[in-house]
Amino acid sequence: MPDFLDDLGHGIYAIDTGFQRPRFDAAYLMVEAGRAAFIDTGTNHAVPRLLGALDALGLTPDAVDWVIPTHVHLDHAGGVGLLMDALPRARALVHPRGLRHMIDPKALWLGALAVYGEEEMLRSYGKLVGVPAEQAEASHDGQVITLAGRPLLLVDAPGHARHHHAIWDQRSRGWFTGDTFGLSYREFDTGGAPWALPTTTPVQFEPEALKATLMRLLNFEPVRMYLTHYGAIGTSAEDVRRLAGELLVQIDDVCALAASLRDAPDRHEQLKAGLMSRWLGALQERGWPGDPAQAAQWLAMDAELNAQGLEVWLDRPAR
Repeated sequence: MPDFLDDLGHGIYAIDTGFQRPRFDAAYLMVEAGRAAFIDTGTNHAVPRLLGALDALGLTPDAVDWVIPTHVHLDHAGGVGLLMDALPRARALVHPRGLRHMIDPKALWLGALAVYGEEEMLRSYGKLVGVPAEQAEASHDGQVITLAGRPLLLVDAPGHARHHHAIWDQRSRGWFTGDTFGLSYREFDTGGAPWALPTTTPVQFEPEALKATLMRLLNFEPVRMYLTHYGAIGTSAEDVRRLAGELLVQIDDVCALAASLRDAPDRHEQLKAGLMSRWLGALQERGWPGDPAQAAQWLAMDAELNAQGLEVWLDRPAR
């Protein structure tokens, strides 16, 4: 099996998309009775790995029935269009608020271009490819699809983004959470136990909606959560509830931090510093044995993006 492919059991495989650093960004491949579905795709640069995963498992591209991005942020859905080009029988199933952006990704491209510039966009994401409208459809809250008879439930999952849905797999009792269950990097596992932090990235972070989504997911008593960043976490319903409880506390804490800095002249830098201090302190409390300087390097991009998202939340007129 290729080193970018991890067998998680229940016919579910995590594919390291290669984005940013190893084991940072996952796409998932579900296989049932010779049929397949991708959940999240990573960027265009991940497509060879996704097709390579099919090949490694003895599947051809026409075995894929579904491509389901959890939401249309480019590290989750940037490769959907290019991947669909290679999958003759697949349909893309997209949150209704994100569907038009998968069919015509111009707005996604221009928005990211304004932030990163063309050179970085091409380096990190590649040129975006639209999905033909006839191969794409919108999901709806409570929708059930099947993969070779295996049911998958889709629910609206706002809080990180309004164009976000989550996918429930009854077989493994797990949710494919995109970014709604935060970030959990395997480098920070301590004694086999994961640590997770919420993501507040721009531009649609809404803390109350995110907390409501977490509670809705918990109502199913999941035993595993399949995160895009990164991999499967949780070994029991109790374990998942503990992780969710930690996320709920952190959401309130970082919002309080942001509110306390609302009028600070150097708000952005103080937010980044405050987030980093919290994260490094949490790792120390857990007895993580690694180098704090290395941890800060791994978490630097998250501090930057989470600070940006908290500032967008602070500056909304309704606030």
